[in-house]
Amino acid sequence: MVADLIDGKAIAEALRRDIANEVAALAGQGIKPGLAVVLVGEDPASQVYVRNKAKQTVEAGMASFEHRLDAGTSEAELLALVERLNADPAVDGILVQLPLPPQIDATRVLRAIDPAKDADGFHPINVGLIATGAGGLAPCTPLGSMMLIRSVKPDPTGLEAVIVGRSNIVGKPMIQLLLGAGCTVTVAHSRTVDLPSVCRRADILVAAVGRAEMIRGEWIKPGAIVIDVGINRVQGAEGKSRLVGDVAFAEARAVAGAITPVPGGVGPMTIACLLANTLQAAKARRGLG
Repeated sequence: MVADLIDGKAIAEALRRDIANEVAALAGQGIKPGLAVVLVGEDPASQVYVRNKAKQTVEAGMASFEHRLDAGTSEAELLALVERLNADPAVDGILVQLPLPPQIDATRVLRAIDPAKDADGFHPINVGLIATGAGGLAPCTPLGSMMLIRSVKPDPTGLEAVIVGRSNIVGKPMIQLLLGAGCTVTVAHSRTVDLPSVCRRADILVAAVGRAEMIRGEWIKPGAIVIDVGINRVQGAEGKSRLVGDVAFAEARAVAGAITPVPGGVGPMTIACLLANTLQAAKARRGLG
């Protein structure tokens, strides 16, 4: 058996096309969704992310508002900017790029964002809405992962799902989305006793533990859907670095039914879902559902 590749790049592209079509329809009503992205400091990876987000926002027909602040910006200054964006009628979604410099409390900043404009889905109110099945804006990476799962299994009701990783950004919201889809959900992590046997129960295995190639092929249930959220840079041959996931890809592909590659799996879905959240927020703010 060789697992089918779940092409996150193609699925994300199709999602962005659908979003662009909806945005174009809204333009006929005089509505242009707007996404504001705030970057504090000069973290190289964050700069790349922000540049890609701005590019895809514009390509989808939305307004892009970039706010680049120097690394010495105070927490009070950042909170004041968030408050201005909350009040700005042209802004439907707000994203504050993490990590933030040490003088700024990220939790305080994220909680200051208007939940209705919380494009990242991190505000406690959105977390609660997702947990209770009452709507809300879901975190982008789990939302994208769920879309990839449904691309293989449109109705995963009754399947056993195992999430390896318990972070607030991926693991915990993934629980709620899988429960909402009717799955039986187990949350495991690096300290779980006999982790391999727990993983082998999974019809759907979501790896989000942050350890390069930790999950081996022998841990995979034959035919399982494997979603690899991990992005780890490791040294390869001749000192060249390469990106790998949390799953030993070649081993797992020989056992699984479908698997996401790294790169090109979950990653492309994250920005596409950011745009989807911004569109959802724009419509909700105008009573359009």
